[in-house]
Amino acid sequence: MAKMDKIKDVAGKGKGFVEEFKAFVLKGNVMDMAVGVIIGTAFASIVTALTDDFINPLINGIGGAEVAGQIKIYGGQYLNWGHFVTSIINFLIMAFVLFIMLKFVNGLLALGKKKEEEKEEAKKSAELEVLEQILAEVKKK
Repeated sequence: MAKMDKIKDVAGKGKGFVEEFKAFVLKGNVMDMAVGVIIGTAFASIVTALTDDFINPLINGIGGAEVAGQIKIYGGQYLNWGHFVTSIINFLIMAFVLFIMLKFVNGLLALGKKKEEEKEEAKKSAELEVLEQILAEVKKK
């Protein structure tokens, strides 16, 4: 009998785990994160195309240097310094865009908090007026 109770306990815990996992996956945060990763990947390819197709040719045309350069080292191997520079440019563009987006979102959040604070202050002032009226009545008596 004791073994059956243990088996039922283990089986019940498994169902709880599955339910907990399902609740976790279906939460908005996980889904939002998945959408963010997909959009981030797509945006990274856009930034790479911008760098490869527009910025690098402009640098090549203005400076006369080829950004897709290589340095030959021993054994027929090459150091692709141009690819490294392109990756740095991609990173800087992505970091700048993320900075601007976060600055915008933080501004919106701050605006929302200010409105909530104003509502709370208005509510407090109404409550304060009622308390002051009660205090005045108590002082009269």
